[in-house]
Amino acid sequence: MSHVMNTYGRLPVAFSHGQGCRITDTEGKEYLDAMSGIAVSTLGHAHPGLVAAIAAQAGRLLHTSNLYRICEQEELADKLVELSGMQEVFFCNSGCEANEAAIKLARFYGHQKGVESPTIIVMEKAFHGRTMATLSATGNRKTQAGFEPLVSGFVRVPYDDLEAIKAVAEHNKNIVAVMLEIIQGEGGIHLASLEFQQGLRRLCDEQGWLLICDEVQCGMARTGQWFGYQHAVIQPDIATMAKGLGSGVPIGACLAGGKAAGLFGPGNHGSTFGGNPLACRAALTTIETIRQDGLMANAEKVGGLIRQLFADALSGVKGVVEIRGHGLMIGIELDRPCGELVTRALAAGLLINVTADKVIRLLPALIFSENDAKELVERCVPLIKDFLGA
Repeated sequence: MSHVMNTYGRLPVAFSHGQGCRITDTEGKEYLDAMSGIAVSTLGHAHPGLVAAIAAQAGRLLHTSNLYRICEQEELADKLVELSGMQEVFFCNSGCEANEAAIKLARFYGHQKGVESPTIIVMEKAFHGRTMATLSATGNRKTQAGFEPLVSGFVRVPYDDLEAIKAVAEHNKNIVAVMLEIIQGEGGIHLASLEFQQGLRRLCDEQGWLLICDEVQCGMARTGQWFGYQHAVIQPDIATMAKGLGSGVPIGACLAGGKAAGLFGPGNHGSTFGGNPLACRAALTTIETIRQDGLMANAEKVGGLIRQLFADALSGVKGVVEIRGHGLMIGIELDRPCGELVTRALAAGLLINVTADKVIRLLPALIFSENDAKELVERCVPLIKDFLGA
């Protein structure tokens, strides 16, 4: 009997080691990994450059705390500002912590403007985390149930609907920010249109609101740009990231610019572990490898190939609703709940995921090759067809 708290519906498998986009379980069976730890293992498994960098850093210094300057943290902040167009960075350990910092920053901004009850517009089907504030911002009643009372200060609107946000603006004078996932990951791989993103940026400017872009799942080159918002050529006031930033070493970041820059001072926020030397070295190595190996372009090319191969192979198959995504963030929506496909895929030596009940979610590492893409489709399509009775 395990003494680990029962908070996950775990699959009946444990892994011992991996290499690239392959991972091996404790019984010696190998799998093609199309999930990369839920968009975390950016460089795949056991990347030699990352392994060497982590080992070298561990031999020098693991942790000092934020009571002191951290050179690796300052170097990483410089890199992220360069890549994002933002101005400053707060480091933490996870996506929900990054989003928690963003929510606090937005409320702080509101109080600085004299708004007594700062309110943030959030989206239906959004997922921002499981802390009390991020859970309250999340648009999934199932994950919120049993944890009431939720944190107040959020107004929910349909995703990708600018008119709904304008309607809120007419009746609520406490709005200080809008929080947006450029691509809703947990919500089913839904993409915000470029027109919506650009219109939202203009509206936030007109209203004096902050635009918060949650890039926790779609950031770090996964869509073919460093950040998803860069496809729309907009600049948020706050951007959050985590997951793939450290290629498996826990690290998150809340980036601020524009109206949000320079607001926090000493004591307004903090983290014991956030941005420690080991995590920052992993992130710096990840960024350097993405650049050197052309992995951003690879994400766009291989992701496009995966979507096209699935579209060709599933064309005319009754029960397939839509194949969508951007770069290596892909969803295949079916017309019925399909969670059992995860265990069927596992038996077939393939790691996939199902989210929003009906969407097969694929989040391969950025090193995924064209041959990996073809193998993924060849293994997955028969499972889908068999499940649908096609």
